[in-house]
This record gives sequence, C-alpha cells and structure tokens, in this order.
Amino acid sequence: MLNMRGPMRPGWRPGVCVRVGGVVQSSGLEGELARRGLRVRGAFAPDPALDLDLLGDAPWARTVVLVGNVGRELWDASGAEIAAQSGPDPLDQWTRQTVDPIAAGLQGRALYPFAGPPYWPFQRWAERAEGVRPSPLGIFIHPEYGLWHAYRAAIVLPAALPVPAAVAPPHPCDTCADRPCLTHCPVGAFSEHGYDVGICVDYVVKTRDDSGACGHVGCQARLACPVGAAWRYRADQAQFHMAAFVRARLAARDAKS
Repeated sequence: MLNMRGPMRPGWRPGVCVRVGGVVQSSGLEGELARRGLRVRGAFAPDPALDLDLLGDAPWARTVVLVGNVGRELWDASGAEIAAQSGPDPLDQWTRQTVDPIAAGLQGRALYPFAGPPYWPFQRWAERAEGVRPSPLGIFIHPEYGLWHAYRAAIVLPAALPVPAAVAPPHPCDTCADRPCLTHCPVGAFSEHGYDVGICVDYVVKTRDDSGACGHVGCQARLACPVGAAWRYRADQAQFHMAAFVRARLAARDAKS
C-alpha cells in the first residue's frame, strides 16, 4: 500500500497508537516532570480547523499537554546532567531523553520545538494553552515568570482530558511605558523595528572575556525587564543559554558563507 501522507515530520516517532484504558492522572505527570525541573505549561484539545498537520499525523490525538520550565527549577534539578551531555545540542538531547519515556508511559508521543524543519507551531500552541503573547524582544512574556521560562516539548495523548478554557492574562507589556528592554542592550540590537541578531552575536563574541558582559550574566535587555525578576535564571544557566545561542548563530552564519 502506498503511503499517501508524505514524509514524516522530524521528531515524530512512527508507531501504533495504543488506547488508554484508564484515566491519565495529571498529578502523576506533574510529579514526573517536577523531579526533573519541568512543569506542565497548559494544555488544549486539538481543533480540526487549526491543527490539520497534527491531526493528519495523529488522527487519534485528543489532548496536547505543553511541557516547559520556569525560573531556576530546571537547572536546580537537572543542570549538571544537561551540561554533561555530549553532542552539539545538550539541552535538546536531554529533553528528548527525559520526555520521550514520560510520553510513552502515558501511551502518548512527544513533539519538540527544535525538531525540524518543518517545525511544530509551539508559539501558537503556547498562546492557546496559557494565553501568553510576545514581548518587544520577541520572547513570550508570562505575567508571573516574565521572560524566564520556556516551552520544551508537547505530549500528545489519545485520552480526552478535561482542559479548562484558556483565559488570556493581562499582557504586562501593554502597561509598560518605559520599555527598558529596548534601551538596555549595549549595542542597540533591539528596537521597535526588530532585532539585529548579527550585532548581538558579534558583541557577545567580542566581549567573551568580560565577566560583566552578556555572555557571562545573560542578555542585558532581557535582564532589564522588571516582570518576573524573582524567576531570573541562575548565572551558570544564563551562561549555558548564551553559549548555545552564539554557537547556533555562528554555525548558521558559516553555513551561509
């Protein structure tokens, strides 16, 4: 028989869908994630009008649960394990190793924002699951966690779990008159007109030996945001992310040259 569905998306594991015999207990999932420094970041029921790609690959999908991290929790629980991973993308590798078996234990499947192209629409999923919206930096801002959070995976389940209707929280940037995030970048990489990634990367590379620069303390534009300051990343966590960011951008630049 011919496969009429076309190529499988990266990160999507082929296999037989097994029906869930009982009710998936969200507290069990939350406990499994919490031990590793992760959290449930909302959920939604797939909509045939909005999720054609997802339902095309997984017509059995009834619930999508987003998984992510907030603040220092991930690094407190698993930072050493993540840093010890080999390969070019240690956090992505650790995330797969961690979430794949959790999803399988729930007889579901895991999807990832870094598996592509093509990429799954995690930003749209986050808007539906938690009502978050982008900040002027482009990073989604949460009314409690500020810019100190991320979405790492989605677990697709064949069980229709009760999902409360998403209520859009107040968008912190709507009432922020000063917008310090747009004025604190040392090289003005952020503005109302967008983000100059080249200037940003060049500055981080140039100041790699400066203990007070972004490569050591984290993005200074991000640090300038007053929302969620209590959830800021640890210093070694910020350094890890900045190093990964520069490594990825330099690799993309080399690939174009």
